[in-house]
Amino acid sequence: MTDVDLIRTMQGVQEVVLAAQSGPVSADRILASLAALRSLREQLGAWEPELIAAARDGGASWAALAPALGVASRQAAERRFLRLRPSATGEETGEARVHAERDRRAGDRAVADWARRNSAVLRQLAGQVSALDGLDAVARESADRLGAALGDDDVTGLLPPMAAVRAHLARDHAGLADRLDAVSEHTERLRRGAAGQRRERGR
Repeated sequence: MTDVDLIRTMQGVQEVVLAAQSGPVSADRILASLAALRSLREQLGAWEPELIAAARDGGASWAALAPALGVASRQAAERRFLRLRPSATGEETGEARVHAERDRRAGDRAVADWARRNSAVLRQLAGQVSALDGLDAVARESADRLGAALGDDDVTGLLPPMAAVRAHLARDHAGLADRLDAVSEHTERLRRGAAGQRRERGR
């Protein structure tokens, strides 16, 4: 719906409301206005999560957003956003999106905690992979990204490029490939375990 269509639809609905306040209006006209009003609600509702995301990107806290959203707390503001935001992972209901996001965060925290405790091992593994010779162009690009991530202070930044380079390691690097697989499998178990614990606590 364009801006012009939106304004015209709002004006049309308002005209019917004013007419109904003054006297009888045909049922067909009222039904058409109700359908138009539903379309307006859908359009306005789609804008809300976009505006919330823009506000967050601009530095607004959940506490600052709460009054604007008509809720009482920062937790309620974030929950509203999660319920409204379209799902990238297939959750069909707002409540399912809330739980999925909280599961993801719990998993991220568990993985980050483990990675920081095992920083030396992960950095050593990343260094060995990034220094490999004889890689094809695609594998070399992935290995270079992993090598660049070694310069970051946060060791968790190594995990995504590790997973990416794993797909490009040939049989002659089976030992390193197995170690990368072990890291991926362990972090996935951590994520599942953290999500399960969060759900248990939430009962």
